[in-house]
Amino acid sequence: MVDRVIAKKKWSTKRLLTIGGITALILLIAGSFYFTSGKSRLSVDMERLTVSTVTKGPFQETIPRNGVVQPITSIYLDATEGGRVEEKYVEDGAVMKKDEPILRLSNNDLMENMMTQQNQVYNTLTQMQINHNNAMQNTVNKQTAVADVEASYNEAARLYNVDKKLYAEKVIGLQEFKTAENNYNYLLNKRQLTLQILQQDSVSRAQQELQDKRSYQASQEALHIMQQKVEGLIVRAPVEGQLTSLDAEVGQNKNKGERLGQIDVLSGFKIRVDVDDHYIARIFTGLKGHFDFNDTTYQLVIKKVYSQIVNGVFNVDMTFVGKIPKGLRRGQTLQVFLELSEERQSVLVPRGGFFQQTGGNWIFKVSDDGKKAYRVDITLGNQNTDFYEVVQGLKPGDKVITSSYETYGNMQELILK
Repeated sequence: MVDRVIAKKKWSTKRLLTIGGITALILLIAGSFYFTSGKSRLSVDMERLTVSTVTKGPFQETIPRNGVVQPITSIYLDATEGGRVEEKYVEDGAVMKKDEPILRLSNNDLMENMMTQQNQVYNTLTQMQINHNNAMQNTVNKQTAVADVEASYNEAARLYNVDKKLYAEKVIGLQEFKTAENNYNYLLNKRQLTLQILQQDSVSRAQQELQDKRSYQASQEALHIMQQKVEGLIVRAPVEGQLTSLDAEVGQNKNKGERLGQIDVLSGFKIRVDVDDHYIARIFTGLKGHFDFNDTTYQLVIKKVYSQIVNGVFNVDMTFVGKIPKGLRRGQTLQVFLELSEERQSVLVPRGGFFQQTGGNWIFKVSDDGKKAYRVDITLGNQNTDFYEVVQGLKPGDKVITSSYETYGNMQELILK
């Protein structure tokens, strides 16, 4: 029996299955590499996108903040003395003239203290008059004593001079002369002492009168202060303006220093603006701002910055530069734009939802033929309500997608349909 050679098949079923498996594995690996390492693409309907053009133009960094219209000046009304509200002359919201009464308080202790002080003034005045009369009488007595001594001295001097001549002529003896001499010397010393006492009395009297006047003046000043306290029980408008925030009802007790209300000066307005605390290093007096009202833009400037921060917010007061809009009302809310920089020429891209997904680090740029958009890295600077300032990555004339990237933010390329 002769063996027959059987030809070996080149493409056996096993070999085909092996080649097919290897090919499938290679395609799987290639596809995985393409979709993970290469550009991932997504077809997007153009109607779902916002395509904006990068421009170059004037740019100013601004931040929008809410501001509340307030009177240019508000003066608080505090109770200078405590008491019971006896009468209200006006109601909240009334327009007041200066010194016009608002309400009246009563305070019995204060009234009793004033009466006591009045009696003190009367007693001081009475005592001053008594001291004056006593001093006058004492002075008269001393002046009378001086007159008596002066008369006795003059007589003693006359006798002394006569006896001196007679003794020299040997008409009288030594004993008689010595008597006249001793009497003269005695009255001379007494006269000098009496005059000295009268002079000291004048000084003492002047000092007593000065002390009495000071005591009387002090008691009068104390009474004046007490009268002012009593007068302060009638609360009056310190300036012309509108009474607001009045917190007082008849029969209510108010403590000393307690807030009763305030007077708003109606000669002008200011804007109280709330600002986030992370801007605090860039906010200062003199910084400008603006707001729109009735289709007109009005300019503002910061006049006061409040350092206190509450819940991450601090306040600034802004006043008007130039014209003031008509129709503003106290408490009205406005959107104020704080100007954090001067106006300059910059490359600009319109604001849009893309920033939330990219953080301003990249953007989809539309190709020249408009058929696709691809990711490009960018650097954005400052911003305002309309634009981002482009520092790097885009040039004027570029078209970019500025709508939200929420559904395709991980794509590398968009195919525009």
